Amino acid sequence: MKKVRVKLGINSYDIHIGRGLLRQTGRRLKEIGFSDKLVIITDPTVRRLYGTTLKESLTSSGFKVAILEVAEGEEQKSLETAGQLYHELTDGYAERNTPVLALGGGVIGDLTGFVAATYLRGVPLIQIPTTLLAQVDSSIGGKVAVNHGSLKNKIGAFYQPRLVISDITTLETLTAGELSDGLAETIKYGVIRDEALFSYLEENIDRIKALDESTLETIVSRSAKIKAEVVAKDERDFGLRNILNYGHTVGHAIESVSDFKVRHGEAVAIGMLAAARISNELGMLDKNELIRLKNVIGRAGLPTEVPDLQRARLIPAIKHDKKIFQGKIRFVLPKSIGDVFVSEEVSPSLIEQVLLNWN
Repeated sequence: MKKVRVKLGINSYDIHIGRGLLRQTGRRLKEIGFSDKLVIITDPTVRRLYGTTLKESLTSSGFKVAILEVAEGEEQKSLETAGQLYHELTDGYAERNTPVLALGGGVIGDLTGFVAATYLRGVPLIQIPTTLLAQVDSSIGGKVAVNHGSLKNKIGAFYQPRLVISDITTLETLTAGELSDGLAETIKYGVIRDEALFSYLEENIDRIKALDESTLETIVSRSAKIKAEVVAKDERDFGLRNILNYGHTVGHAIESVSDFKVRHGEAVAIGMLAAARISNELGMLDKNELIRLKNVIGRAGLPTEVPDLQRARLIPAIKHDKKIFQGKIRFVLPKSIGDVFVSEEVSPSLIEQVLLNWN
């Protein structure tokens, strides 16, 4: 097992990464001081696959376990679903010291985190991500949110978990598309912070797609370490943490315009390429680096072309992005693989030029 520490003073916590960790969850929660009752929030598929294993681990350690089920899909990240969960937590007499466990992918993690942050002004949150995307990204760092209409993550909070448990065994049940979704975020880490990780992905992409355990553990732990280091330096997203949004400005717009029919990782992949193309147009990113990025994205099973949607709607959607600062669109642009910077000088006309003249 690998362990990554997120250093945030009194809000510090560990990320545990390895095989078979679901069966150890009860013991690990006891170790950090929890007892009595807790609540698992999950979806039907994940409950069928892992609910029994997790519940048995918890009950064998003396916990009383309630499981709340949320239907699958991005549309569940809503205030309406959060409201339903508040009712169920109230009916189950959840208290301020009752841990809430998010068992699932990014939707469950974001929704459960938002509920944990706001129910009774905050109850303990445990993230147990079961997808690659959630293990390398969304379960770490304390950003929790729900969508508002077609706007991604518009209502949310910063709320750190008490523990993250990433059991790589759960990755064995992912579809090829779900695995690729997570690889987009892993590629992002290589571009923004770690050229060696990017090279590792280039060399081992086939082993990752074949679900080689050692390789999966390596990319999850290295991604988690990068995010932990960035979050520790800028928890509230006022400076350095902005680089974690690489690919997300255009990516979130694509998700919104497609009514969330385009997967998050697919949208981020296009967003990363769009930012790279903008950087190349501005004379910064070398063409060979752009080609290198495009190749690894394609090999990861992710799209390298803008999906078939109304591209003219992307610019208005980008202008609703959370990262707008004093009316200016904030873009993360790569100088080279492993080195990025934040710019507020990218004009809407250049963004439109890149998106509308993609081929």
